[in-house]
Amino acid sequence: MANTQRYFIELAYDGTKYHGWQVQQNAVSVQELLNKALSTLLRQPIETTGCGRTDTGVHAKEYFAHFDLQSMDYRPWTMDKRSLNSLLPYDIAIKNIIPVAPEAHARFDATLRSYEYHIHFEKDPFRHGYSWLLRDRPDLDLMNQAAAIVMEYTDFSCFSKSNTQVKTNNCKIVKAVWEHTEKGIVFKISADRFLRNMVRAIVGTLIMVGRAEIPPEGIRDIIESMNRSKAGASVPACGLYLTEVKYAPKPLKSEQKFDKQ
Repeated sequence: MANTQRYFIELAYDGTKYHGWQVQQNAVSVQELLNKALSTLLRQPIETTGCGRTDTGVHAKEYFAHFDLQSMDYRPWTMDKRSLNSLLPYDIAIKNIIPVAPEAHARFDATLRSYEYHIHFEKDPFRHGYSWLLRDRPDLDLMNQAAAIVMEYTDFSCFSKSNTQVKTNNCKIVKAVWEHTEKGIVFKISADRFLRNMVRAIVGTLIMVGRAEIPPEGIRDIIESMNRSKAGASVPACGLYLTEVKYAPKPLKSEQKFDKQ
């Protein structure tokens, strides 16, 4: 059996042109292009495992994946981030390639994930595809009252896409807050895990609160119903960013990091 070395890849991508992270049968995904680039560079079939799924059109400022590399008869520094970036389109960027312990796992070892959802209020061609244009200004104080209530719960079935194959709909949210930005507002949320479509559904529901369509306390009835139809509509994917993925400290097999240039 050949010796293998596991690597973590840190990357960022503009999700506008992609059908999410995960390989799709009839659509282009980030994972598909990364697998192809790695296989070309390393001259062996490479399959990556991501830290989670992102939906079509969702962006990632920080994303991690791992892959296993069989022993090679050429020097390991041929696998540097500059070479890998040259095989990828402009909207996918490799930040780092890190050798790790064989049991390290990009998805299961992640302890915290953070997202941001960006909204602007005036038409701006340079924000199109990267922020949601909202014509009316919702009440930020009301939305923050409701966001604080969301953090009191752990079962978010009401915000989950239907027919998803997960063992539990429980998530531990440690941060959920709206803030002003230069040209709009942003929702920041962090949790140990997220359900499919969860953040966009939460934002859509909080916008209802901000428009005074439901009171902040009304969020309790929605969550406790465990019924997706009770919550607000999912907001467009363009404003959503995965911004951070945290891991518990684990010893690396090697401290080497490839080509920081």
